[in-house]
Amino acid sequence: EVQLVESGGGLVQPGGSLKFSCAASGFTFSNYAMSWVRQAPGKGLEWVSCINSADSTSYADSVKGRFTISRDNAANTLTLQMISLKPEDTAVYYCVKHGGDSVTNPYDAWGQGTQVTVSS
Repeated sequence: EVQLVESGGGLVQPGGSLKFSCAASGFTFSNYAMSWVRQAPGKGLEWVSCINSADSTSYADSVKGRFTISRDNAANTLTLQMISLKPEDTAVYYCVKHGGDSVTNPYDAWGQGTQVTVSS
């Protein structure tokens, strides 16, 4: 059974930093592309960043230069490092698995989400 478990969200002040992770199990993590997707209060889902099985990364314009996605295949862990956080980054962040090694493969599994709140 595929499981994606996020941890490390929380409350941070504007301009602050936060790092959280997704522990993956039930599949060969290194073979699959992964993404982070967020949902702000009252809004739809927004793709944030992705990384394929070859460690090629991509970012939404809204987070480019501030967020860094990475993966540790030995530990089956996906990480999102965020700096210079803004109130508009407030959202539930989801770890998402793609159905193959490319980010063009559709999503096929989601984590439970972790809340990030940026507020003074």
